[in-house]
Amino acid sequence: MAAPVTAKYEQLVLEVETTPGGGTYAKLCGIMGFSYNREAQVDRVEVPADCDDESLPYSVEKQVRSTEYTIEGEAVWAQQSHETLLQWFRSSATVNIRVQHANAASGDVEYEAGPALLTQLNNTRTKGQKVTATVRIEFDGTPTTTDKA
Repeated sequence: MAAPVTAKYEQLVLEVETTPGGGTYAKLCGIMGFSYNREAQVDRVEVPADCDDESLPYSVEKQVRSTEYTIEGEAVWAQQSHETLLQWFRSSATVNIRVQHANAASGDVEYEAGPALLTQLNNTRTKGQKVTATVRIEFDGTPTTTDKA
């Protein structure tokens, strides 16, 4: 049995488009960790298990109604990203972002990209420590995928 091929920290990358519509992306300086979450909202319906025997428990059928893609991250507050993050949040604008899976195999999804909103931006200060931040980014719709060459 072959050992799994795993990803390193630097092989899961979050980038933000630097000029709207320009197609040039850059990492947000200071982001030290993030979680990329994919969630399905599921509708559940109870259905009779047997039309002839009503004593049987219902069966629960499920169907995906929608999907949501979010990123939650932690950072040290870096001067290089200060204005980018503040203006993004204050403008309430969608900005193109992408998540790169740098160790994807050829033919597998390497990028998930699309417009996103910065829906949460928090700063924390603690005496003796650097100022930190937490962010929440939500894709506006379903991100498009690009396969690795």
